[in-house]
Amino acid sequence: MTAVHQVMFGGIKIEFQLERRDRVTLEISVLPDGRVLVVAPELASLDEVSARVRKRARWVQSQQRYFAQFAPRTPVRRYIPGETHLYLGRQYRLRLQPGEQGKVRMLRGFIQVEGVEFDDSVSVERLVTAWYRERAKVQLPRRLEINYARFAEPDRFRPIEVRLHRMSSRWGSMSPSGRLLLNPELVRAPVDAIDYVITHELCHLAVPNHSRQFYDLQRQVMPDWEQRKLRLERALA
Repeated sequence: MTAVHQVMFGGIKIEFQLERRDRVTLEISVLPDGRVLVVAPELASLDEVSARVRKRARWVQSQQRYFAQFAPRTPVRRYIPGETHLYLGRQYRLRLQPGEQGKVRMLRGFIQVEGVEFDDSVSVERLVTAWYRERAKVQLPRRLEINYARFAEPDRFRPIEVRLHRMSSRWGSMSPSGRLLLNPELVRAPVDAIDYVITHELCHLAVPNHSRQFYDLQRQVMPDWEQRKLRLERALA
């Protein structure tokens, strides 16, 4: 069972989820979405746990700031005719047309939604979001396969599972067990920026943290990763 608690540090509240297990050590981790997870021995008191969290508060805040820089910042869309939407880094205008009910397709610079009333933005959003997800199912696995070749030993950098999962604060995430999550909204970004996110997460299979060793590996397999990261931020800011 997981419970939510909090401590104060320097006037700032730090919330953490506490999970108790049959173990002897206490572990504090910051998840990609900024949440703090504490896994503690079953007999550890809440005071002991809180003291440990408070002791590592600076590190927790540092990790939260780090993850925040990767947060998707795509502006809120209204899903009205003429609005622009990105796909693989290119701008397309949204167009509503009579036609087959609920059909979405790309046509000469437009993302065209057919068979929906002009003032039904809720239905348009639902259909366009579903369309992006279907495109992500095609494009992201394709880019994943291409990026394996960047590594000298590609088989060492294959996750045991790949899933698309819409996240509010991350473009991708690699679990310690080797499960890769990719945000389907990433399909809006330029291809070279998509490759940056994928390669970044694959590097975590060899180095789970963001140490110098991690960045040495990332620079080895993608020397221009910083420029790609900047293009991602500019495209989806």
